[in-house]
Amino acid sequence: MNRVALKRLLLERKPWSHKGDFGRLLVIGGSEHYTGAPALAAMAALRSGCDVVTLAAPQRCADAAAAWSPNLIAHPLPGGYITKLHVPEIKKLIEGKDAVVIGNGIGSNRNTLEAVGQILNAVNVPCVIDGDAMQKMSGSLKGFILTPHEGEFKRMTGRHPGGTPLERKRSVEQFAQQIGATILLKGHVDVISDGKRTVFNKTGNAFMTKGGTGDALAGIAGALLARKVGAFDAAAYAAYISGRAGDIAAREKRYGLLATDVIDCIHRVA
Repeated sequence: MNRVALKRLLLERKPWSHKGDFGRLLVIGGSEHYTGAPALAAMAALRSGCDVVTLAAPQRCADAAAAWSPNLIAHPLPGGYITKLHVPEIKKLIEGKDAVVIGNGIGSNRNTLEAVGQILNAVNVPCVIDGDAMQKMSGSLKGFILTPHEGEFKRMTGRHPGGTPLERKRSVEQFAQQIGATILLKGHVDVISDGKRTVFNKTGNAFMTKGGTGDALAGIAGALLARKVGAFDAAAYAAYISGRAGDIAAREKRYGLLATDVIDCIHRVA
């Protein structure tokens, strides 16, 4: 990890910068049972330097996000789940955005997954696919990042990624080559590969097993994509930033660490 380059990326800004110069991101996710996930991704993106983050989510999720922070632009979609009926509205929201994050808390409702497939076909900017959205990958995945944990990787590929970093490296490289995307396999040691280049990330700790930390990671990656960082570098930097923020938070919170604590420590990484 080139920490000098990362620090430059996060901190260096021209004095005459304007709103939007550092990215406009759309986060698509949420469902009746997972109201907080897309808001965590969106807030992590803001804390990672993205200028404008819009959240498209079912009504309850959008209302919860708006109540949590006035910094989030919450776009409510009627109903408890994202469905095919929402696709035209979401397509309009994609216009003018620099990147998209999709899947956080979106659920595995059949109608929802069909909508995900249609949305991904319409995405013409870099994208992070997270959570249940990885069940319905569609269209070209060039410039996209997938963020599976071990179980999700097995579900997508039909095989276990392996028990050692080197075994996981081979598995991730093969899958990345197969689908043409960057894979960020989460674990004690993260493996990031675009099929040509592969790196390991060793930041992070066992206190980060709490729900929502993966959503924060997706939001960080989305923020970097929105700032025109390439998919491989964005995934590698995001893994490092998320884990390092988690390490900082764990010094005080220990077993009480929450995803929001990780988000609150992002600014201390650089």
